[in-house]
Amino acid sequence: MALPGNDPHPPATRRRRPRTRWAWLVVPLVLVVVAGCSVAVGGGLLLFRVWAPVSTVGTLDFANPLRVPPLAASTVDPDGTRVFALELQAGSTSFRPGPATATWGYDGSYLSPTLRAERGERVRVDVTNGVDQPTTMHWHGMHLPPSQDGGPHQPIEPGATRSPAWTVDQPAATLWFHPHPHEATGEQVQRGAAGMFLVDDPAATDRLGLPTTYGVDDVPVIVQDRTFDDDNQFGSREPLFGQMGPLGDQLLVNGTWNPHLDVGTERVRLRLLNASNARLYNFTFSDHRRFALVGTDGGLLEGPVTLDAVQLSPGERAEVVVDVAPNDRVVLRSEHVDLHGTSGDDGRFAGILDAFDVLELRAASALQPSAPLAPALATIDRPTAVPSGTTRTFRLDNNRINGQQMAMERVDEVVQAGSTEVWAITNEHNLPHSFHPHLTSFLVLDVDGTAPPRELSGWKDTVYVPPGSTIRIAIRFEDWGEPTSPSMFHCHILRHEDSGMMGQFVVVPPGGSAPGEVGHDGHAGG
Repeated sequence: MALPGNDPHPPATRRRRPRTRWAWLVVPLVLVVVAGCSVAVGGGLLLFRVWAPVSTVGTLDFANPLRVPPLAASTVDPDGTRVFALELQAGSTSFRPGPATATWGYDGSYLSPTLRAERGERVRVDVTNGVDQPTTMHWHGMHLPPSQDGGPHQPIEPGATRSPAWTVDQPAATLWFHPHPHEATGEQVQRGAAGMFLVDDPAATDRLGLPTTYGVDDVPVIVQDRTFDDDNQFGSREPLFGQMGPLGDQLLVNGTWNPHLDVGTERVRLRLLNASNARLYNFTFSDHRRFALVGTDGGLLEGPVTLDAVQLSPGERAEVVVDVAPNDRVVLRSEHVDLHGTSGDDGRFAGILDAFDVLELRAASALQPSAPLAPALATIDRPTAVPSGTTRTFRLDNNRINGQQMAMERVDEVVQAGSTEVWAITNEHNLPHSFHPHLTSFLVLDVDGTAPPRELSGWKDTVYVPPGSTIRIAIRFEDWGEPTSPSMFHCHILRHEDSGMMGQFVVVPPGGSAPGEVGHDGHAGG
């Protein structure tokens, strides 16, 4: 008897022809699915490898002395106006070994000399456009008339000169300037067009113990991320799904790659500026030493705040005072960025896992003594209660504010000169956003209903708004009732701004009427 299954002549009911025919159909399908899964997995691994966390920690030797932008020359007119002249130029800059990189700069090939003026001075800046496309010059954080602010309605055509003028009337602060052309801000800033503007107020700061010798113990630190291609040109390293714009894998500090700063004093004041297009930084030191945060965007804090890290979104500034000992070697770095609600692929594509060595401080063997910091630095006139005037809501989502993309001819908000308002900014998106209104500074009232941390206790003009969060600010419009000149509010992640996450407001005199649309000449009509 044949064993079951070994019958050489199985009955007809057990014939396998139909099963074989189905196998010819199923097997290719299985192979296609397997191949598809392999491609997907391989593509996912490739995508992860391409967008794996970036880290330069421990890879640099800090061989290059930090370049400190020179102070810009100026003249004084008979009427007392301090006059600066800047020309935007195309050129090339040697950042790393190999070919020079094509760049833009003011009065040079990259970045700009530092402008400096005192509170109460009348200033004028003659800005000449020496490149082949229209530009503007926006004075980020400056309290000045809207007609002088340099927004997208105030273009400077190739070969032309524009001369904004105003009286400096605000506390001592670290401000900056950059182009602001409509839908092209990111491109022009990425090329290198930016610089610092320092406002001094000696009457208020002389006895505070702050380091004040520019380039020695009071040093600008302009941080930008860049990617270099094989020819050392600026490349575009953008996540496929991140929507953040360029996120570079190398850092430049004041236009210096791989930099160190020689320190000859017991304390050094670093004026940190996040001048990157999209990247957030969490600045700390390699030995986790603590430092004193003494100022933010709009000026000095009421007193030093001791921290071991300070996070800055694009456009934000922080003034920190660091103690060093003889022969110290300590690295300023960025790591552990906390995007507060951005995680997973959104966080990875926003740079949440990236880490950078920024700048090495090299202390001399013998240091000049530094004065102790005063326990009180500035007086801030805070609202004693939430202002009873207008409360405005700004919802940030998908390159829109309040559901609208930027329209050059539309006036979105009308505010009264002399008023204080509450603005509530909510990030309804899954990506980081930072919010910047022009013309004035503000105080943070709360973050999701909670009192702000001490590092947000001073005057600000740019603030990070985490996904899912609401930040309320008290914002003042003390003067500048110019109803025909619109000003901007926008996300300072420049890809978002250029893609439409921006609106505009006008300031009208008390009791003034709201203007109509904005014409092509940049003026609002009734």
